[in-house]
Amino acid sequence: MTARTATIAAGLALAVVTASAQAKDHLTIGVAQFPNNLHPYIGSQTVQGYVDALSLHRITVYDTTGKIVCLLCTEAPSLENGLAKREKTASGGDGLAVTIKLKPGLMWGDGVKLTAKDLAFTWKVGHDPNAGFANVHPWSRATSVDVVDDQTAVLHLDRTVTSYALWDEILPEHLEGPILAAAKTPADYINTTLYNRAPTTPGLWNGPFLVSDYKSNISVSYKPNPFWTGTKPGLKEISVRLIENTAALQANLLSGDVDMTPAGIGLSIDQVVALQKQHGNEFRFIFKPQLSYEHIDLQLSNPILQDERVRKALLHGIDVKAIVDRLFGGYGDLARTFINSLDSHFITDLPTYPFDPARARALLDEAGWKPGSDGIRRNDKGDRLTFEFATTSGARVRELTQQVMQSQWKAIGVEVTIKNQPSRSFFGQLLKHREFTGMAEYASTLEVDLTPWARLSSPFIPLAENNWGGQNYSGISDPKMDADIAAAQYELDPTKQQALWADMQRIYSGKLYALPLYFRVDPDVVPLWLDGYQATGKETYSTYSAADWHPN
Repeated sequence: MTARTATIAAGLALAVVTASAQAKDHLTIGVAQFPNNLHPYIGSQTVQGYVDALSLHRITVYDTTGKIVCLLCTEAPSLENGLAKREKTASGGDGLAVTIKLKPGLMWGDGVKLTAKDLAFTWKVGHDPNAGFANVHPWSRATSVDVVDDQTAVLHLDRTVTSYALWDEILPEHLEGPILAAAKTPADYINTTLYNRAPTTPGLWNGPFLVSDYKSNISVSYKPNPFWTGTKPGLKEISVRLIENTAALQANLLSGDVDMTPAGIGLSIDQVVALQKQHGNEFRFIFKPQLSYEHIDLQLSNPILQDERVRKALLHGIDVKAIVDRLFGGYGDLARTFINSLDSHFITDLPTYPFDPARARALLDEAGWKPGSDGIRRNDKGDRLTFEFATTSGARVRELTQQVMQSQWKAIGVEVTIKNQPSRSFFGQLLKHREFTGMAEYASTLEVDLTPWARLSSPFIPLAENNWGGQNYSGISDPKMDADIAAAQYELDPTKQQALWADMQRIYSGKLYALPLYFRVDPDVVPLWLDGYQATGKETYSTYSAADWHPN
């Protein structure tokens, strides 16, 4: 080999090494859903929380052990450390004063200091019940906020709410304040917020990464935040790319066009089980039990579904255990209620609805639905027993289970028409505006100890009057459930609180306002070259620790 040839070869080798190193500085995450917007409080999609956590941190979250920890504060408030104190309200009731001490040096992505005034501004926006916010830990819990200094704010709660230590994202007053002031209605703010109109504005973000590029319904890209004071990110760029069809997503993963898929919003469990068998040495597969609860919401404004016997017949008519065993390789636990067995509030003495077509037929007979000549049941008016069934299109496992359930329901005389939609319109319109007429399947994630106020209590049925806020898409309106949820939010005595949680589960399982299916064991498929990735299994998204991700 001549000196010139050796030099060229060495240069080519260096180029290959450099290209490889560069590739490992850029992580491409493939997802099967895309957020409707990036505003942390407008919408309730899992994928929205996942992508926002890269660039916008909550004040406090649960860690992987279930302990409340600070992301933006110095210490999680508690009665024990004195950052939460009992106080009397103006009316003489029992309240709490919760002190939030922000970490020193926090900055927005444009270099503006993040202060307690931003926290007070966020409370001002979120305290308005007409804002349409769907945040997990509502700011409406506080009746007022005192700004003590740049790093300290005291939130005054008029009740002894159990979730007093959990507070969500802070909004930048210097950017969003003028927009809110110019808005004539909450809807105006939602339409004009920079999170919708200009999400690459650096000052919207306070996490380790900034949104550097946003293509609606295509991709979101992130680069390190130069004003981030925490652990320096180990990656130069992260891209989140939408590939709605999970079969295509798997192909992109194998071809290297995407590097990984996350739990819950990536590949389905059946795909990952098969992928592990065929390509087990090419990726790291993480199977972790999730709090994600797959269920079918029932439109309770539909007169047919207001009959409890029909709801119970629908669940008796499908073989959920066989679906879990055959499609998911046994991964996943059958759901009997909205509470996972991982949660200390879970109880076992609940009604069960095993696959029992004979029992399903008997219930439908009792409800006045008799088989017609074509096998589909009709009532005495001649109305057919028929429903539309929607879920997120392109989600392979859901589409497969839909077909199985459609066939099983037909066997008991129920006609089901599948009408799926892309996740963007499914969550952004169909569910949010309660436009589904029959059934809608999706997954909900309820944090440990978080009462299901937003999902199961009647004040949170999305309506035009509340700007379609809340997540009670079925329209559940049960006075006893409302009372239990309200009491559980404020009851600090563990024994009394457990009794309330037990009652909520019995009502939910007994009335069957939704069809519980299973708790998912959603897998993460992670590249072998990525270190620092930690699956959580909870709504504390893995992306909160993205600053720790780095090439090995």
